[in-house]
Amino acid sequence: MAKTYTGSATGTDWAAWQESWDRQQEWYMPDREERFRVMLDMVEALVGPEPRVLDLACGTGSITDRLLKRFPKATSTGVDLDPALLAIARGYFDGDERVTFVTADLKDPQWTRALPHASYDAVLTATALHWLHSDDLTTLYGQLGGLVRADGVFMNADHMIDESTPRINAAERAHRHAEMDRAKALGAVDWAEWWDLAAKDPVLAEPTARRFEIYGEHADGDTPSLDWHARTLREAGGFGEARAVWRSPSDALVLAVK
Repeated sequence: MAKTYTGSATGTDWAAWQESWDRQQEWYMPDREERFRVMLDMVEALVGPEPRVLDLACGTGSITDRLLKRFPKATSTGVDLDPALLAIARGYFDGDERVTFVTADLKDPQWTRALPHASYDAVLTATALHWLHSDDLTTLYGQLGGLVRADGVFMNADHMIDESTPRINAAERAHRHAEMDRAKALGAVDWAEWWDLAAKDPVLAEPTARRFEIYGEHADGDTPSLDWHARTLREAGGFGEARAVWRSPSDALVLAVK
């Protein structure tokens, strides 16, 4: 199982950092665990309880953590470019032979060469690919088509707004932000505050500085519709089927089967 102790080499409580990242993300997405549950339900339904998984844009390894707790015989390769989040992931999973982490830029045409395996039963990602523009995401979906084995799956849970319903979107956003404001008043930590804490940590300060050199302050990518994702996965990725298996008012989990 994943280790959740204070790392002896650095004195850093990696489990606490993992937990704080999850709580910060939940401030934006109170239904975050529900999308993970459905994601793993679909992994089990389509590829079984012992999958080889690629945790794409893995961050601190939130998907991998839930994967291994539910499926102890699974294995995971986490890939990301963020040095701070990867530091937390590597510290948190230190010593777990089921997990491998790779530093790679998903916009690099050769990024798949850094992976330890040529194919995966499942490629999973959440709240990450909106950092990419649509042309880069189209290219990535094409690459993923070559990584997912026959009858394997790809799942992406992310912001997928239906621009045809502006009044619904505005009402949902206003309600969600009102709830976020209430949680903030009770002490919730937001994105900027979390990164401020990381920048002050003796171990994470240097990788956090490098992280902002790479990414800047905010994502400048796109949030195309669910229909766009499903269509592009079929056309560019060669997936046979693709559709939503979970939805919230602002987000969706799209599942594609090779």
